[in-house]
Amino acid sequence: MDGPRTESEVAQVLDLLDQGSIEVVGRVVDASNLAVLVDVVAAEGSLPQRVTRRAIYKPVRGERPLWDFPEGTLAGREVASWVLSRALGYGVVPPTVLREGPYGVGSVQLWIGDPFAPTQTGASDVVRVVPAGRTPPGWVAVVDGEGPGGRAVTVVHEDAADLRGAAVLDAVLNNSDRKGSHLVRDGAGVLWGFDHGLTLHEEPKLRTVLWGWAGQPLREQDLTKLAGLEQDLADAASALRTSLDALLPGGDVRALAARVGRLRRERIHPRPGRGWPALPWPPL
Repeated sequence: MDGPRTESEVAQVLDLLDQGSIEVVGRVVDASNLAVLVDVVAAEGSLPQRVTRRAIYKPVRGERPLWDFPEGTLAGREVASWVLSRALGYGVVPPTVLREGPYGVGSVQLWIGDPFAPTQTGASDVVRVVPAGRTPPGWVAVVDGEGPGGRAVTVVHEDAADLRGAAVLDAVLNNSDRKGSHLVRDGAGVLWGFDHGLTLHEEPKLRTVLWGWAGQPLREQDLTKLAGLEQDLADAASALRTSLDALLPGGDVRALAARVGRLRRERIHPRPGRGWPALPWPPL
């Protein structure tokens, strides 16, 4: 199913995700943490007809302890990523809320693509593996590697304006797990990204497949978005800060503000750093 387009549609989806009843459909078995496929159904009488949207529910109690992220914080990071994506105006993260569910409090995020498919699917891939050195027109090479049987390959991604915005968002989020499969286009061609539990850590952890613009100047539109975000983060009473302070540890919010300020000063897409893997595994 396609994602919401207008602010009115987004508001309706958020209200449904927050207030609707949750019906368990099944479990996503290949997820590293408990991820439950659910239907969220509008309360009887709240709308003239039954409205159901598929969603992914990730309860806090199902989070596997990690050595580098504080325990019980991944669901909050999923929601904080939605909050920041919306605040910046990139619209990449599907609507996401934090609420009580069948297995306790967790994040509930709108499912994008075929509502009956076991994985979120889109109209086309935005990250691909091609024969080495054969980057298609309109695509950007990321890294050369070796495929099955020793075949030389190149990982490429689209050279698209909305995907470039997603790369900026990942830098803001300090996304530590941007795999190619975490980015899809819906039937209308709109870009969506998901799986944002490993984000917003106070230590530098950017690990992504979207390195195609590394070191290039940020677009003016991105710098304008970052300036607005920096201003909101500096105001402890702003709606944005209030939301983030409730979702994240204090150190992570302070590091977010510092990261945004650094992006504005340096005015370039980040380059891979030292001491931390640049690519997630598996990258796709």
